[in-house]
This record gives sequence, C-alpha cells and structure tokens, in this order.
Amino acid sequence: MRIERIPLEVSTRAPGGRTAAYVLGDDEALLVDPAASDERIDDELDRIDHVAVTHHHPDHVGRVAEYAAAADATVWCRSGRVDAFRSAVGIEPDRSFSEGTAIPVCDSVVVRDTPGHAVEHVAFESDTGVVVGDLAVAEGSVVVGPPEGDMRAYLTSLRRLRAMNPERLFPAHGPVIDDPRSTCERLIRHRLDRERRVLAAVEDGNRSVADILDVAYDKDLDGVRDLAGATVRAHLDKLHHEGRIRWDGSRADRRG
Repeated sequence: MRIERIPLEVSTRAPGGRTAAYVLGDDEALLVDPAASDERIDDELDRIDHVAVTHHHPDHVGRVAEYAAAADATVWCRSGRVDAFRSAVGIEPDRSFSEGTAIPVCDSVVVRDTPGHAVEHVAFESDTGVVVGDLAVAEGSVVVGPPEGDMRAYLTSLRRLRAMNPERLFPAHGPVIDDPRSTCERLIRHRLDRERRVLAAVEDGNRSVADILDVAYDKDLDGVRDLAGATVRAHLDKLHHEGRIRWDGSRADRRG
C-alpha cells in the first residue's frame, strides 16, 4: 500500500516542531492526523475518502474538520470517545472504530488499539507498515503523563507492536522507523530504566515529584521539566497500582 508522509508545521513541543500527517492508499485513501493545512494534502483531496486521527491532542487534529469537508470524506472516531472527539475536532464523526476495524482503503487499513500516550490512542496497520502516532519515535522518547497517559498501558502497547513486527513504523514525530522491533525494545528498556530510577529515589526517601525528578533524571531538564514531571507521575501511578510503593498523587512512600 502506498503511504505518503507529510510533515506539517504545528504548535507542538515535540522535537522539530512538526507533526506528520499520512495519506494511506491509492485511488481511495485515508488521511491520518491532518494537524495543519498544506498544499500537499490539498493535492490529494480527489482520492481522500476517509479521515481519522491517532488521538485527540491539539497537534494532531487541527484541520480534521476542514479536510473532511473539502474532500467530502467519512470521518472516523474511536468508539466510546465521541464526546472527546467532538470537543477536540469540532465536528461529529460519521463512523466509529474499535480494535480490528477495517477501514476500506485498497486492501483495508486495520485499526489497532495502542493506548498509553492517550486513552484513545490507536495505530493504523497496513501491509506497508503501521502509522503509530505518538506511540514510538526513532530517537528520544514519548511523554506519558496522567491524567490521559498510562504507563502500564503504554508499555503493553509497545510490547504488542514489537510482537506484530511490521516492516516499518510511521510516527507522528521524527523520521520513518525501519527497525521497528529494536526501536520498541529500546523504548521499553528506556521506560523500565526510568522506572528503576524513580523507585530507587522513593526508596531513598524522596517524597515529592520535584525531589524524585532531581534524582531520577541525570540530564538538563530546562524547558521540559513539566513534561518530565508528568512522566514521573505516570511511573509513580504504575508502581502504586503494582503494590510496589504508596502514592496519593502528591506524596510517594515506601511500601510496608
């Protein structure tokens, strides 16, 4: 299946300041994550029949309504998340999808549930590869922070993607990933290593997110301290749910 990557200039804190939209298919195509207007998308309007997003964050949904109207396309939304979609996008979806739904473009694009970065996050699988939104990146890591982010779900989604072992990954931020399995393994190792640091910080007597941040991160957090703090909270949530620490949303403590 033909997959066209279209990086768009958007307001995002992701490195590079761009979110990639994707057009999947040939004569009948699916447009994913149209975050901004672009003449490269305009040139594809005649073949765009479906519009969907990987998740509802502002740097992914900015021009869904515009392009759906221009192409007279079917707008898709995650089942059970219609209200959130309407609030983010400003229009009513035409149809909803769930795990395993086939969107009829070429030989079909299949929806895969990949929550973690966001509750409603999905990926779009084709025979060419998987459009993964903010699930994976070629370099660095993805922010996973409550209330929408869930570290347990995120790690499960990465493991599922690793098991799928597609030919390529097409992320929203950064270049196409030609080594999906090793990229997933790197991201899993990174998260588990950060978890070990967070747990060690708590066991050493650090109680607040700010104190845990200073111990668990060994790099300059200037400009991204709030994002790192959100990720620490997600790790603390995970450790608490697993019974490894006590965490009430503001104070962490050893278990027992």
